Amino acid sequence: MKDILEKIKPKKEEIAEFQKITTEFLKKINGKLKNADVILGGSGAKGTWLTKNHDIDCFARFDYDTCCHKTMELSDLLEVAIKKAFPKIKIIRVHGSRDYFQLTFQNLDFEVVPVLKIRTIKEALNITDISPLHADWVNKHTKKLKDEILLAKQFFKAQKLYGAESHIGGYSGYTLEILIIYYGSFEKLLEATEKWKEKMVIDVENHYPKKDALFHLNKSKHSVLTLVDPIDKSRNALAALTKEKFNLTKKVARHYLKNHDHSLFEKKPFDIPIIQKEAQRKKSNLLLLNVDPLEGKADIVGMKIIKVHDHLVRNLQDFGITKSGWEWDKGEQGWIYFMIEKDELPHIELRVGPPIGLKEAVQAFKKKHRKTSIQKMHVVAEVKRKFPVLSDFVKNILQEKYVKDKVKKIKIYSV
Repeated sequence: MKDILEKIKPKKEEIAEFQKITTEFLKKINGKLKNADVILGGSGAKGTWLTKNHDIDCFARFDYDTCCHKTMELSDLLEVAIKKAFPKIKIIRVHGSRDYFQLTFQNLDFEVVPVLKIRTIKEALNITDISPLHADWVNKHTKKLKDEILLAKQFFKAQKLYGAESHIGGYSGYTLEILIIYYGSFEKLLEATEKWKEKMVIDVENHYPKKDALFHLNKSKHSVLTLVDPIDKSRNALAALTKEKFNLTKKVARHYLKNHDHSLFEKKPFDIPIIQKEAQRKKSNLLLLNVDPLEGKADIVGMKIIKVHDHLVRNLQDFGITKSGWEWDKGEQGWIYFMIEKDELPHIELRVGPPIGLKEAVQAFKKKHRKTSIQKMHVVAEVKRKFPVLSDFVKNILQEKYVKDKVKKIKIYSV
């Protein structure tokens, strides 16, 4: 594993630069805040970040006694301080259970979340108030496991399993840290997936008697696999995990354990020539769309791209879809693709109406359509297709308000 760690572990120079920039960032913002302090959170605070990771999580912790009565104002108070600290930098306010802020400082992307500085879980007035405690728990248990966590993060990232956002439906960094602590190493985690069953519960701190977790947890927090948050027993840390990603985890783990193929740690980029060759093998037309996503929370932006993909799936059925998919990473352009059997449909469509026994419905159908006939006990009509050619059909869909509201820009790359 040394060769993989050599590639994914930050070098001393990178760590020094990271510390220098984050220290300066925290100093600037803390100088403008009252009754609060901003601290490093996430993988930066735990020392479990992958090389070239430019996303830094921070928490603005507001004094509990002073600010607990104005919890809904914390975002506004933080916004004033951030704008004073960084007057020339673009600051994005992102909607959340409490709004938080994104900005780029010296080529690092910072996310600052307002929270109350709590002493116990019971004091939390918002789910985000608990988040700073995660780093404390992880650091307490991972002194000798940092490399194992890095291996897990890189592997899951390469296999498109990393990320708890709804458009990914996988594992957050925190859940991987918990799993490595529980199983003891990256390889033991992969071995354990062989025994994972649907509705299984992993309870690291033994918050619940055996098999009782699902009874105590709210049904809305159930998922294909339950991981009881060691800090907050009411929370399923794997609530976002989809059945698709659960099954994929087991599949890629099995593959790795069989071959120990180190290429599985390498993320395969979206490769247009490979997609084109696959379409040729399938003797399909390749419809490839280039997407310029909206700005905002990655979770929401990603879901909007998926909704555009799903909308196209529904509308392109007559052309015969053999395969479809989408690709998007935060900070990059997105792609939506379809492999399609037909590039043109008959210019006349046979539209099936109601059964002939429904006389009123039949009359209404006949009023709407000029040419009608009876086939298989239904009234049918010949209707001229507005867009029988695939390229024209897609161009028309891309002009719809539904699509335009969900992306900044979308264009046909090839068809």
